[in-house]
Amino acid sequence: MQMIVDSLRHKGKIFKKMQEISPKELRIRNRIKIYKATDIRGYFWAIFAVSQKSRILMKDVHKFEEIYAKLTLYCEHNFKHKILFIDAPLCSKAQKAFKEAGWKIQ
Repeated sequence: MQMIVDSLRHKGKIFKKMQEISPKELRIRNRIKIYKATDIRGYFWAIFAVSQKSRILMKDVHKFEEIYAKLTLYCEHNFKHKILFIDAPLCSKAQKAFKEAGWKIQ
């Protein structure tokens, strides 16, 4: 979590509250870290951190959209911003699909 906070702070984003939500709470089996954060202005942020070796493809875009839908139902509100931290290479079609869906990729 410290790496995520530091990289966002470097870009000028400061959060008053950040809570980790385990994948088991959302009933998913993926190895992903999910955070719900509130910034100073009161906007909610959904932050996903993924660490994998294989390339992220178009099927993963749909998977992350489903996880995001489960997160909004679990937290009972929508998020203003969606950020995805990835270590893996990203397919160009998947990158375009993430941008169209409103994700920010870091």
